Amino acid sequence: MKTRREQAGPEPADSAVAARPLLSERIHPFSFGLVGTLGVLIALLIGSIVGQLATVLIYIGIALFLALGLDPIVRWLERKLPRPAAVTVVVVTVVLLFAGILIAIIPIIVDQVASLVEDAPELIDAFVTSQWYLDLTNQYGDSLDKALEGALDFVQDPQNLTQIGGGLLAIGAGITGGLTGVTIVLILTLYFMASLRSMKKVSARFVAAHARPRYTELLEDVSGAVGRYVIGQISLALINGVLSLIFLSIIGAPMPVLLALIAFIGSLIPLVGTLSGAIINTLICLFASPLTALVSLIYYVIYLQVEAYVLSPRIMSKAVAVPGSIVVIAAVGGGALGGVLGALVAIPIAASGIIIIQKVVFPAQDAKVVPKP
Repeated sequence: MKTRREQAGPEPADSAVAARPLLSERIHPFSFGLVGTLGVLIALLIGSIVGQLATVLIYIGIALFLALGLDPIVRWLERKLPRPAAVTVVVVTVVLLFAGILIAIIPIIVDQVASLVEDAPELIDAFVTSQWYLDLTNQYGDSLDKALEGALDFVQDPQNLTQIGGGLLAIGAGITGGLTGVTIVLILTLYFMASLRSMKKVSARFVAAHARPRYTELLEDVSGAVGRYVIGQISLALINGVLSLIFLSIIGAPMPVLLALIAFIGSLIPLVGTLSGAIINTLICLFASPLTALVSLIYYVIYLQVEAYVLSPRIMSKAVAVPGSIVVIAAVGGGALGGVLGALVAIPIAASGIIIIQKVVFPAQDAKVVPKP
C-alpha cells in the first residue's frame, strides 16, 4: 500500500531547490570572515612589498630601456661582427665612457666646489655691495636686516649645528645612494643587453602559439621605437650638456662643469627637464653677477627654441611621436612616483603605450563593422 508521499508523486523542482541549504548557510560566518581577513592581509603585504621594491623596479625599468636604446648599436655592429663580439664592444665602450666621465668630472667638481667655498666671502661681499642690492636695501631695508640677523643667529647658534650637520650628512647619503643606483643600473643594462634576444623569445612563450607571430612583430616595433627614442633623447642631452659647458665657461659662470652636468641630466627628461635645468643654472649664475644670470637666461631661451624647432624634429624624426601633453603628464606622474628616475622611465613607457594603441587598439576598432539591419 503506497504512502501519502508516494501517492502525491515527485516533489516539484522549486521545493527541491528550496530544501537545499543556501551557500551562506553552509559556510560558517567565522570561516567567511577569516578568509576575507586573510585576503586583505595578503593584499596589504603585496602592496607593502611592491612599495619597498619601487626603487629596484625603477632601476630595472631604466636598465631595460637603456638596453633597448643600445640594441640598435649592437644590431649595426652585428653586420660586421658576431653578436657576442658586438655586445662585448658596446659593453667595453659603455664602461670606459662611464669611468672616463667619472674620472674627468669628479675632480673638477670637487675643485670647483672647494674654490666656491673659498671665494664665498668675496662673492657675498660683491653681492652685498652691488648697486641693485643697495637699491633693494633702500626700499626694504628693515625687512632685509631682520632676515639677515635671523640667518646669522641661526648659523651662530650651536644647537643648530647638529641640524646643519644632519642635513649635510643626508646630502652625502643621497649622493652615495645616487652613485650606487647608477652602478646598479649600469650592471643591469649590460646583462639585459647581452640577453635581450633570449628575453624576447622567452616572453613570446607565454603567448598562445597562434598569436606569437603578431606578438613578436609588435614587440619588435615597440623595442625598436623605444630604442630610437632613448638614443635620440641621450643625443639631445649630450648636445645641451656640451653647449652649456662651452657657453657657461665663456661667460664666467660658477662651476661650469657642474652646471653642464645639470643641463645634461635635465635634458634626459623631455620638455620639462630642459626647462628645469635652465632655471637652476640661471639661478646659480646669480652668484657670479646679475649680468651673468641675464646672459645665461637669454642663452637658454634661445636654446629651447632651437631644440624645439630644429634639433628635436631632426633627431627624433624616426622615433615615436609623443604629444607634448602626454610628455608633461608622464614626466610629472613619474616624478611623483619615483623622483628623477621615475620621470626618466615614464616617457618611454608612454611611448610604448602609444605604439600599442596605434598598432593594436585602433586596428581592432577599425576592423569592427556594424551589421546592416
